Amino acid sequence: MSQSSFSSLKLNSALLENLSSLDYNSMTPVQAQSLPHILEGKDVIAQGKTGSGKTAAFGLGLLEKLKVKQFAVQSLILCPTRELADQVTKEIRKLGRCIQNIKVLTLCGGLPFGPQAGSLEHGAHIIVGTPGRIEDHLNRGTLNIDNLNTLVLDEADRMLDMGFQSTIDAIIEKTPINRQTLLFSATFPDQIKSISRRVMKDPVMVQATTTHENDSSGIEQHLYEIRDNQDRISAVQLLLLNYGVESVVVFCNTKKETKEIADELYRHGFSVMALHGDLEQRDRDQTLVRFANKSISVLVATDVASRGLDIDALDLVINYQLAHDEEVHVHRIGRTGRAGNTGIACTLYSPKESHKINRLEEYLNHSLISKSLPDSSLLDTPPNKPSMTTLLIDGGKKQKVRPGDILGALTGENGISGKDVGKIHIFDHRAYVAVKQSVAKAALKKLNDGKLKGRTFRVRRL
Repeated sequence: MSQSSFSSLKLNSALLENLSSLDYNSMTPVQAQSLPHILEGKDVIAQGKTGSGKTAAFGLGLLEKLKVKQFAVQSLILCPTRELADQVTKEIRKLGRCIQNIKVLTLCGGLPFGPQAGSLEHGAHIIVGTPGRIEDHLNRGTLNIDNLNTLVLDEADRMLDMGFQSTIDAIIEKTPINRQTLLFSATFPDQIKSISRRVMKDPVMVQATTTHENDSSGIEQHLYEIRDNQDRISAVQLLLLNYGVESVVVFCNTKKETKEIADELYRHGFSVMALHGDLEQRDRDQTLVRFANKSISVLVATDVASRGLDIDALDLVINYQLAHDEEVHVHRIGRTGRAGNTGIACTLYSPKESHKINRLEEYLNHSLISKSLPDSSLLDTPPNKPSMTTLLIDGGKKQKVRPGDILGALTGENGISGKDVGKIHIFDHRAYVAVKQSVAKAALKKLNDGKLKGRTFRVRRL
């Protein structure tokens, strides 16, 4: 029996059968190194990047010891963003679908407090949430964690980056002393070392990062030396026009920069939106939906805002500024070149940052070649427009609207072709559907004139 097989673990048969049905056969490095310790009840610090399989590592650990008949909160998972919390919740529900009557609740900010409190009154076994909202529920007495046996800090480095240190400390103070603590982080800065010393008992350290060369083997890295900030904006424009791709993230180090760059690119005709920590949750959701469904080509984002996002098929990454540390750089460029595809990462730097480039080359264990920017005459070329556009429907899960209802309404009698319909995202009180630009007017008319679930909903084009 392979030591990397899930069947080599002391997991109950129902969980093993479910893993097999999900085609989860061999463990990833982070799972193979951490799960045996997690199942033994030890505190674990695991260093692994997004996509390393860490959710299944801690998810299987807490599901194995879950007592379904004990209707109390037994596990609490803290995540930096609502998007990551939603992903973790979905994964745990999938892993635990063999366990009858299990209840997993997501508690995040940006959503009404009342319905969450109502759900908590009916009880839950596992809570996944963001630190601010979890602390809020604890302070108001709507969340009881007296029976907690497992605390998970997921992407702990980003929670600290986002300023959640004191909030996390306040939450931990309210947890039982005799608990298992699992800490997952892509990087391991001093703050993480400090928090682990304070809140963990003899933790086992697991480092499941692949080599940096392998991390970026499918990625072309290009360096461009820039003289001043105005040159940086022009450089970004030139690179976007040169590659002409439909899915690009421009990484910045500050929220201020994201707004300024997005505004400037928009002024020059680019399909662009900014993603940063000051956005209201609804605006954040809408921005991510439009980028994911190819209605927006360029996303200008900070590292914190972009962490934990499920962005697939990313063609190009542009580093407007060098990342603050080398691990963050690797994480940024790792957004492209996924699933066996070749990606491109362009990094802008000033002459006085040459020493940082030297450090980065040492970290990556290979040289980076500086290139010349495309000819400035390219600035006269109009940017490509996205192939898709987004329609917003003022009805969602609470109104029983499902993806099939929207697709059916669009493609019914005298409707548009199914191949002209893109991604559909449904939230509690609204839904988004991407359609090709060429059929946008017809699609809008079809939805506004027709009905969903026997009702008429307001629909508009974003």
